[in-house]
Amino acid sequence: MKHLLIPVLLAGLSGPTAVAANSLDKIQNVVIIYGENRSFDNLYGLFPGANGIGKAFADQRYVQVDMQGQVLKQLPAAWDKPGVPNKDIPQALPNMPFSIDAAPINQGLDKKTADLVHRFYQNQMQINGGKNDRFAAISDAGGLSMGHYNGAALPMWKIAQEYTLADNFFMGAFGGSFLNHMWLACACTPVFKDAPDSMRAKLDAQGNLLLKASSPTDPLVGAPVFQDGSVTPDGYGVNTLQSSYQPSGIPPAAVSTLADGSKNPLPPQTQTTIGDTLSQKNVSWKWYAGGWNQALADRAQIYAGKINFQPHHQPFNYFLRFAPGTKDRADHLKDGQELFDDIDHGRLPQVTFYKPQGELNEHPGYADVMSGDEHIAKLVKKLQASPQWKNMLIIVTYDENGGFWDHVAPPKADRWGPGNRIPAIIISPYAKRGFVDSTPYDTTSILKLLTKRFKLAPLPGVRASAGDLTGALQD
Repeated sequence: MKHLLIPVLLAGLSGPTAVAANSLDKIQNVVIIYGENRSFDNLYGLFPGANGIGKAFADQRYVQVDMQGQVLKQLPAAWDKPGVPNKDIPQALPNMPFSIDAAPINQGLDKKTADLVHRFYQNQMQINGGKNDRFAAISDAGGLSMGHYNGAALPMWKIAQEYTLADNFFMGAFGGSFLNHMWLACACTPVFKDAPDSMRAKLDAQGNLLLKASSPTDPLVGAPVFQDGSVTPDGYGVNTLQSSYQPSGIPPAAVSTLADGSKNPLPPQTQTTIGDTLSQKNVSWKWYAGGWNQALADRAQIYAGKINFQPHHQPFNYFLRFAPGTKDRADHLKDGQELFDDIDHGRLPQVTFYKPQGELNEHPGYADVMSGDEHIAKLVKKLQASPQWKNMLIIVTYDENGGFWDHVAPPKADRWGPGNRIPAIIISPYAKRGFVDSTPYDTTSILKLLTKRFKLAPLPGVRASAGDLTGALQD
């Protein structure tokens, strides 16, 4: 039964707190698997017992409005690119969520869709103070933003049914992958005070993006085009920026391990990361990235090629401490293949982060859902068969919503987030079974869990309002 807790006394603490702390102490290995760009309602909105799309309909929390607040008479076309609607998704769909994988569209979980805008200011404009009613109007993919799947065919859905699904877990920051990976690493927003004006977003008095003069103003006519940038007016990096270190989306100039500095890479960052606090306590950890070695050896694999390596998904590569040639880089930044070898040999570090390569990360536009979900599920099964499983906790989640609508209003915390709700699954011998956990969490909850378990120095950006994931542990 959801949230049924039996009070007991243990060491002067109430039952749930004491039991969770006892279970947490038994965990020796924490594995974080970080997928891409899916809102909770997009994949798990039909999950039994969860706060899903049925609740949205019951509460009438789905109707979309235009940028002036007027109810749209229908959803905009699902734009593939400006002025070109997707030929497989009917135009003039009703103003409500729709199934991508059911009639009349019938695009299954193994089919790629178009990409959708998922950027810092647009995400806030879509959330619209918690109404979540401007997703279709602000998106460059129009009506596609309201699409969802029946995820019951997903292998991870079945694992979620066996363990704990968190249905109140939010992305750490507004916007896209770059910033949310940073928030996983440090609960911080990168600083770029010397960014040129051409890289800075242009805002109105309310803090919303200004439209370009040529932009459509009616979402039924075309997707809006904004005067956006990668950097805030006061010099914080919020949308995709490239690292000063290879592998980077910016090719090298004179030094092969560095990005060409004339192309404005993000300056090396010096904030404290979770890696720093783990190392301070001699807690072993590694960030494993699918395709890392291949991307370093062959630039044709960066944003292309078979593996489609995404360098802006590698947060520790942006920090001075992990610069090329350092011991910390050699010790902690590893290729994904090493993860599978370490599992087989029972030598996983105490904390593991795993980022799948582009072709397997579930990102709309260049990856489908099923391939990535099967990859993650196979990894989970491999972990469960490992000698370290008996004292392991696995967290499977996503970096952000990918521009897809979700009906739950994000909590209000600070300038940077949280953004929309995303799926999170907690898998462990100590996890509650067949449980839906509605405790408020966000990406910084992962950092809070690690800090609590390994008695680390707290990171300043971790939010007091977010739980520490112990609500998912057994009574």
